[in-house]
Amino acid sequence: MKLLSRQSRALPGVTGVARVSRRSDTLLSRLGDGDIAVVDHIDLDRATADALVKSGVIAVVNAAPSISGRYPNLGPEILVASGVILIDGVGEKIFSLLKDGAKVRLDGNAVYQGEDLIAEGIEQTPESVADLLIEAKAGMSAQLEAFAANAIEYMKRERTLLLDGVGIPEVATKIAGRQVLIVAAGADTKAELKSLKKYISDYHPVLIGVDGGADALRTAGYKPNLIIGNPEEIGPDTLRGGAEVVIPADIDGHAPGLERLQDLGLGAVTFPATGTTEDLALLLADARDASLIVTVGMHTTLTDLLDHKGGSASTFLVRMRVANKIVEAPAVARLYKARISWWLVALLLIVAVAAIVAALLVSDVSHTYIDLARQWWNDFVNWVKGLF
Repeated sequence: MKLLSRQSRALPGVTGVARVSRRSDTLLSRLGDGDIAVVDHIDLDRATADALVKSGVIAVVNAAPSISGRYPNLGPEILVASGVILIDGVGEKIFSLLKDGAKVRLDGNAVYQGEDLIAEGIEQTPESVADLLIEAKAGMSAQLEAFAANAIEYMKRERTLLLDGVGIPEVATKIAGRQVLIVAAGADTKAELKSLKKYISDYHPVLIGVDGGADALRTAGYKPNLIIGNPEEIGPDTLRGGAEVVIPADIDGHAPGLERLQDLGLGAVTFPATGTTEDLALLLADARDASLIVTVGMHTTLTDLLDHKGGSASTFLVRMRVANKIVEAPAVARLYKARISWWLVALLLIVAVAAIVAALLVSDVSHTYIDLARQWWNDFVNWVKGLF
């Protein structure tokens, strides 16, 4: 249970600095002790909730329902069990009323800035979360049926992209025959990148940052070779780092974020297609003949698929398309054997020679070998003298 910051007696409730972002994954790196996270995250997932608790936030204000009833997601249960205040369904209007870094006060189900009421929602409790989870279990079968229907519809709409690679852009980054590391922003991205440090050092894979994953790569000390995503969700220093940029575009050719890139004096390649940015990155790497695709921050359990807000159909089918090449970071970290470095080989040789010398010194024939070594040394000295 974290200690909550209390305002004066005249203004009851909990106060803290608001950290505001519609996307919780891009917000996690900016959160600290005592902050109040303001997000728009329907069906708050377990990984995000764990990351929020670890960050030290005292409250989460969600513009969307944290449990919509589609499936029994565990994120809200984790938050309230950890003593984090959770206020649901305050609406999207809060993003126009509240600036990042502003000081806010929570009192019951209300959000205040000073004495001004800016939003109201539903304060979740352990009891209310338990009731919502029971209801959500009943909606699981309907959600699976909708998932199957969406998959069929996506296949009809994007069959040439999936089957033949039509529309996948050409890029200057050399990918053919190389291993590729695709990094997306997620609750586990930082830890997974750390676990792959030796792998990256040994194999030098092509580094592809997806949306906030490009910033995560830069924060970890790496330079992305390729960035795929909306430039508005990526830091300017990362965009200026020299990586080739691919912007997902609508079918009509409109590419959100292209203007920002042009303002920075940078160019980009557009990728008109539906589906998530992560899916487009997988398709591009596969189409350009990557030998292996390692993913960071991208997981595909059934719960993860259901949590994709409509993108689950494309994720499922794209994963099937690249199944022979793809492996997730945790598996690589568990199975990867680091190459033996030259200094370790040299150390082993020194130990072996020392062991042989020690064995000879204590053996009965040690004097014979010593006399022989002395004779070789004298012969070598006489040969060198003879040169002069």
